[in-house]
Amino acid sequence: MQPEIDAPLAALTTLRLGGPARRLHTATTTDAVLAVVRAADEQGTPLLVLGGGSNLVVGDDGFAGDVLRIATTDLRVDGTTLSVDAGVPWDDVVTAAVDAGLSGIECLAGIPGSAGATPVQNVGAYGQEVAETITSVEVYDRTERRPRTLTAADCRFTYRHSVFKGNDRFVVLRVHFRLHDDDGRSAPVRYAELARVLGVEPGERVSPAAARAAVLELRRGKGMVLNAADHDTWSAGSFFTNPILTHDAFADLTARVARHLGPDVTPPRYPSGDDHVKTSAAWLIERAGFTKGYGEGRARISTKHTLALTNRGKATTEDLLTLAREVRDGVAETFGITLTNEPVLINAKL
Repeated sequence: MQPEIDAPLAALTTLRLGGPARRLHTATTTDAVLAVVRAADEQGTPLLVLGGGSNLVVGDDGFAGDVLRIATTDLRVDGTTLSVDAGVPWDDVVTAAVDAGLSGIECLAGIPGSAGATPVQNVGAYGQEVAETITSVEVYDRTERRPRTLTAADCRFTYRHSVFKGNDRFVVLRVHFRLHDDDGRSAPVRYAELARVLGVEPGERVSPAAARAAVLELRRGKGMVLNAADHDTWSAGSFFTNPILTHDAFADLTARVARHLGPDVTPPRYPSGDDHVKTSAAWLIERAGFTKGYGEGRARISTKHTLALTNRGKATTEDLLTLAREVRDGVAETFGITLTNEPVLINAKL
């Protein structure tokens, strides 16, 4: 496996931004993945592991080290068990599950990126998270220098977070899911917007295929299904996570909203455990004055969804980060909430 030298990374990310890698390795087998990781660790070379590039912001100067692009391809369905290599495109995984009549991940259709990235971020949408169906994750542990299998409990899943996020100790090799055979029915539809599109009440079930099709319809309407001709899809998806607040912090937010927007306006609230409340980042962004299509430069808010920051075709990473800082600081000034970026920043700072 010969690496590419000074290889452009922009084309390997959904934002289409970022400078070159000193060396780019593309590994199509697990053995090749392990060989690259072990060589980098033995030589003390910085290593960036890349899947589908959908949750990544690479700085304009690129990455001065080795980039490992995982392109492994094995996917197997055995009864209700689904096992998949880290390099398999995530939507192919959802499609395989739906085709097998299994439920549990059908509402995660259309999410770009690879299967190996899903446990890192605890990917979720429309009322489902991968934490609900992952049983174990095979990894290479760079600290112990050996392959390991982590149980779902070992992964320490929380909202958009896991033991894998924020460190480079583990390289995901393969993910195992336990799905459900509910006589051709989806999981109960939890998300009100999805239920409305399907024409059912929340809690009802449809076929997994119908749920998947409706999710794809919703995502396309928000510019969240990749399309090279649509600059609204040149994004990293949701750029900011939904804030998780204590009840006191939410009360303070409610007071600020009333002062800014009027006493009859209240922020969205959703339960998040016993002691916290989740609110909507998109709602805060829009009410702080950053509406769909906001911006005049080469990076702008999507015309379809206020959570997506987009490259309009000739942006730089710094263009995008400048916009992200403006949005973050504007929301903080207006509502006292500091939004947190969802994508991983490489050689870049918000």
